[in-house]
Amino acid sequence: MSSSAHDSRLRIPALIAVLGLVLAACGPAATSPGTSPADGSPPAGSPDAGSPDAGSPGAGRLFMLSTQFEPITEAEGMRNTILADFDGDVDFQPQLGGPFSDALNAQHQAGSGQIDIAGGLHGDFAAFDPEVFADLSDLAGELAELGIPENFLELGRLGTDKQIYIPWMQATYIMAARSEALEHLPEGADINSLTWQQVTEWGSNITDATGGQRLGFPARLGEPGGLIHRFFQGYAYPSFTGGVNTTFRSQEAVEMWEWLQDTWQYVNPQATSYSHMQEPLQTGEVWVAWDHTSRLIEALKADPENMVAFPSPSGPSGLGFMPVLAGLAIPATAPNPDGARDLIRYLLRPETQVVTLQTNAFFPVVEGADPGELAPEIQLELDAVSKQSAADNTVPSLLPVGLGEFGGEYTKAFHDSFNAIILSAGDPADVLEREAANLQRVLDQAEAACWPPDPPSDGVCQVQ
Repeated sequence: MSSSAHDSRLRIPALIAVLGLVLAACGPAATSPGTSPADGSPPAGSPDAGSPDAGSPGAGRLFMLSTQFEPITEAEGMRNTILADFDGDVDFQPQLGGPFSDALNAQHQAGSGQIDIAGGLHGDFAAFDPEVFADLSDLAGELAELGIPENFLELGRLGTDKQIYIPWMQATYIMAARSEALEHLPEGADINSLTWQQVTEWGSNITDATGGQRLGFPARLGEPGGLIHRFFQGYAYPSFTGGVNTTFRSQEAVEMWEWLQDTWQYVNPQATSYSHMQEPLQTGEVWVAWDHTSRLIEALKADPENMVAFPSPSGPSGLGFMPVLAGLAIPATAPNPDGARDLIRYLLRPETQVVTLQTNAFFPVVEGADPGELAPEIQLELDAVSKQSAADNTVPSLLPVGLGEFGGEYTKAFHDSFNAIILSAGDPADVLEREAANLQRVLDQAEAACWPPDPPSDGVCQVQ
């Protein structure tokens, strides 16, 4: 085995280790049933039937609903590459969190369904009544030899004694830059341990030298939207305040928003049209960008010799970052549960995990997923992810937990704050006071307890 291959296999568990610390701090996830459409209708695009038939191969026909791989390129990567060797006919349909929750709850209430397998983030599953899903404890036991971390499996039990979902894959958010940006780094700055204030200085230096605004954030608020809300929830707030909900309107939060107001003059004016940063990085509209690993990969792939990937910067409270865990569950009403189990076995195979990494830049959750000689763009991301998770000042943050159908309203509070403070030059303190009330209303409706980096709460998380 080459040293490169050996290093790659060793680095993958780094994100797993840090995420394990977050999960241990979080404890059992809060659960609350969501609501469902009155007619119990299945999601748009579902097949007429999900059960096996004589004309279907292997595992039969399967309908998979997923909150992951929603962008077209990722969905096609799933259908055409990741699922290519599966012995079955999978209708893969990505869906936003609200319709995902509505469809599964509706079919559970109806007592029958067409969805065979559900793929989602931990926060997507935590809002469901566990009875919506089949118990996969026996399958988890069968897959034990794959070495899925126990803290991942514990999270997948959703505070019950049943395995509600099987961990599937993990990802995070990092930064990337074009090589021409490097000569404009602030004096003495280390690209692998930047501060957010140095990013501002970097943007200023680039603007002074070129006359252009070359920083980039995925700030499109419509559909298809960017992930700017994850920037606030997992990066800016934790880095500046050490929390999210419990520090939402704090003085430290005001200072974070004031920092972004100052920085925005160096951000490309087209940022509000960007749902992915890989395209503007490739065209040169943007030289320095923050985004999800799967939404940067094409830029790194197109020109790996002239791109760099590096950890997200730190703020006064540390390096806020968001490890992302996705899982696979089988609805209790699945018409083809045996085929769904076969699909889970297939997606958890080390070789499939490697294909998932190479295709959509989501990292393995199993041992033995040796990618060998990685493509340059994957190696760039893997190095950045490893350095980010290994930093000694990390403030890991879970994706929102237990919100269910209210996830969109929770996101809206951050979008509205961004729109009012950054795009409309509002006073941060005044805007945060107003949006704090909206955020608390959402948490109250969802009956959601706090999640890391906020400390555990006794009951509903309280916005402060």
